[in-house]
Amino acid sequence: MSSHESASTPAVAALLAADVAHTLHHYDHDPSSELSYGHEAAQALSAAPERVFKTLCVKADDALMLAVVPVAGLLDLKAVARAVGVKKAIMAEPDEAERVTGYVLGGISPLGGRKKLPAIIDSSAFDHDQVYVSGGRRGLDIELAPADLVSLTDAATAPIAKDA
Repeated sequence: MSSHESASTPAVAALLAADVAHTLHHYDHDPSSELSYGHEAAQALSAAPERVFKTLCVKADDALMLAVVPVAGLLDLKAVARAVGVKKAIMAEPDEAERVTGYVLGGISPLGGRKKLPAIIDSSAFDHDQVYVSGGRRGLDIELAPADLVSLTDAATAPIAKDA
């Protein structure tokens, strides 16, 4: 974390407020890229897709929550439902996800959202010393320790990813 770092997004502000060690990574988002946002980030950062995590907004029964999984895999909605003890989990509508988090798709961060949502992070995050999550906009990722991510988001952890 550099001393000249500014709180350019609510996610970065949350990290600075918590005084958590992290590194910001900026890259040029290409709107014409055929890669998913997460794979584009992994490629731009020269990071393994298993270390780059995407934040998805899901409805567990009727409650919104964030599910954070590696871009190398897919979200297993049945595993999310089991992990949080509900009958069914579905993806939230994109406009609802943007409205509730305050972030745009491809830039939804598990940190600093407009509304603090319950979060669940795929347990594979702990396979790595550092992971990447969105910094709150396309073209900005945050690298931090998985334990810090879990602590800052008050997240549960469970195996919620499946192979793509």
